[in-house]
Amino acid sequence: MAGAMARIPMNHRILTWDHREIEFSDDKGINISDTIFGFLDEESEGSSVGSTSDNRYGANEMEDDENEDKEQSENIQDKSFWESQNQLLQDTLCRTSSIESKIRKITKEAIKEVEQKTGINGICICGRTVINNNNGCKNCLMKEVCRRLQDAGFNNSAICKSKWRSSPDIPSGEHTFLDVIDNSNPKKEVRVIIELTFRAEFEMARASEEYNQLVKRLPEVFVGKIERLLSLIKILCLTAKKCMKEKKMHLAPWRKHRYMQAKWLKTCERTTFSIPLTTTYSSRRARPRASMLTVDLLENMPGLHLTAVEVV
Repeated sequence: MAGAMARIPMNHRILTWDHREIEFSDDKGINISDTIFGFLDEESEGSSVGSTSDNRYGANEMEDDENEDKEQSENIQDKSFWESQNQLLQDTLCRTSSIESKIRKITKEAIKEVEQKTGINGICICGRTVINNNNGCKNCLMKEVCRRLQDAGFNNSAICKSKWRSSPDIPSGEHTFLDVIDNSNPKKEVRVIIELTFRAEFEMARASEEYNQLVKRLPEVFVGKIERLLSLIKILCLTAKKCMKEKKMHLAPWRKHRYMQAKWLKTCERTTFSIPLTTTYSSRRARPRASMLTVDLLENMPGLHLTAVEVV
């Protein structure tokens, strides 16, 4: 009975779909069970395809959300990093001691005086032409600052020249700066570094805005103890590395931490200058141009005017 019910012959039947008449004139019977289950299978397959497409779309959307969250998190971390380094730099620069303040004041006065002597013609008092700097040439400026410090009682002031050899990490180099060694406290020797072009030492041509803002906070003339200098070098080198990483650029060897430390902390030659920068008239008596043979004759006969020729 079930088998007879499952197969019904349909010789001539018109099915209506979308107001159209479709005529079937096949003598073969239609298997209802196959038709129904075939339709269900097709619907199931269509549903699975749609489900797969929806899953893919949902996965892509979730991946985009994760990437966006990650990017926002990195931006927050970057912003927090630069803010913390700015604050750390500011705190380091604000701290100072009495000896640093005294040396800083003398240094600024010396630079101002040299600037007034140089004027606006760009000519140093030593006669050299100076470009883009009204403070004179660096050599004369260091000598004047050193002399002023010695006159103020800092006798152990000197011009230092550091040199270091190349290594696998950094190239060789040399650097000139000033320092003052204070021995007033027998228990601890204090060394104060004076760098006349401190800000320029950390400037980079392709730096980011965050790094440039950090460098602008640095003083043009640095006067500070070794400990303060070490802290500033660490901050600036760390931020320079971060800056280059964000820009996907290679950090130059001369920007690395070890290289910057070598400029001021390597073994150096110290030269002390006690002679003033400008020399007016010498107190020593000038040598007579006349020959020694005519001295007695001229003294005994003052009215006699002779032209003496120097004997070579």
